[in-house]
Amino acid sequence: MSTGGATQGPHSLAFRVMRLCKPSFHVDPPLRIDPFDLLAGEDFSDDPTSASLLRRHLSSADAVESDLSYRNRFLINDATDPIGLSGLLLLPQSFGAIYLGETFCSYISVNNSSTSQVRDVTIKAEIQTERQRILLLDTSKSPVESIRTAGRYDFIVEHDVKELGAHTLVCSALYNDADGERKYLPQFFKFVVANPLSVRTKVRVVKETTFLEACIENHTKSNLFMDQVDFEPAKQWTALRLHDHHLHPSSQLSDLGGIIPNPPVIIRSGGGIHNYLYKLVPSPDVSGQTKFQGSSILGKFQITWRTNLGEPGRLQTQQILGAPVSRKEINMRVVEVPTVIHLNRPFSASFNLANQTDRQLGPFEVSLSQDESLMEKPVAINGLQKLMLPRLEAFGSNDFQLNLIASKLGVQKIAGITALDTREKKTYELVPEMEIFVESDQ
Repeated sequence: MSTGGATQGPHSLAFRVMRLCKPSFHVDPPLRIDPFDLLAGEDFSDDPTSASLLRRHLSSADAVESDLSYRNRFLINDATDPIGLSGLLLLPQSFGAIYLGETFCSYISVNNSSTSQVRDVTIKAEIQTERQRILLLDTSKSPVESIRTAGRYDFIVEHDVKELGAHTLVCSALYNDADGERKYLPQFFKFVVANPLSVRTKVRVVKETTFLEACIENHTKSNLFMDQVDFEPAKQWTALRLHDHHLHPSSQLSDLGGIIPNPPVIIRSGGGIHNYLYKLVPSPDVSGQTKFQGSSILGKFQITWRTNLGEPGRLQTQQILGAPVSRKEINMRVVEVPTVIHLNRPFSASFNLANQTDRQLGPFEVSLSQDESLMEKPVAINGLQKLMLPRLEAFGSNDFQLNLIASKLGVQKIAGITALDTREKKTYELVPEMEIFVESDQ
């Protein structure tokens, strides 16, 4: 953090700025040793009796003898000594790193270092970025009446950091000195806001299901304890996060009924990563126009975390884009087929014909296409070969049934069924094709 003044000449006042943040753990750097390791080899502890006697003798000797010279300060006297934590907390010694999504909190003191009192002090504190200037404090409506010699006026400002790059904390004071002269004192404190983490995404589409993988990488110097990583889908999508227990369910955890909470997700400092996987399917609650408008926006992430001593942070990503959704005028699909289908026995299948445009289409003629070779199709229409359907309103749909028959055993496909728009002379095919299993009649 750097500071500088913009006016010349001596001033009675001066700003002092200290960042308010959580303290850190005080770690003792010296390497501590166990005196037992100096007197016995590695195989000495194989005999439990002799090992316990020697340890008891060393502990009793340390208890009798007082260590005024601190010659035992490098010895391990407690089981927690090897960790290096002394039990003390260390206040911030420097301004430190400031990351996007954190709350910048600063303690500002206006000191009167002159030999005379100043009066009518108007104080302002602002955050200036490349895009905007944000007012944090303004006492122009109620100026400080006076600041005596060696006195000070203290205040605290807070700002949610939402921009990357260079920031400037501008502190200014307008006051009357001992001679009644009106003076203006500005001081600038500069700092840089860095990105605490990065989010890399991959999108995979399997039939009508979209899978979104997010890799979050920690760029800070401390571990991040993730409070939540929520994906907020666009209104045409429904999202479900896939956990490990979805693939490998644990009977022990299910028996406890959720009494044991999930362990926190910790992303290690200096490049640690964690992956999240989400399953996205088209939402059934949205209107047809929204569902089929072809938007490629999937949604955005809301990420909150805490550092080692609980300082919060929050980020929101930009909209995640996927592959553009293809827009079809008419969509015909299989809705339901019987669970058991026998060879050469008619069965009824349910279909759905949906209009995905903003205009009326139809009427339609449903039949089995004759474009392929004369080879017999494994699944054909039984009985009446053509079915007439009425017009479909904009974004409307119609359910209908066809009487089918299978002529081959094993896994077969219901394919080749088309819908002809008799008015516009356009043909639409069944998508996707459905596989069925045909059993023997015996």
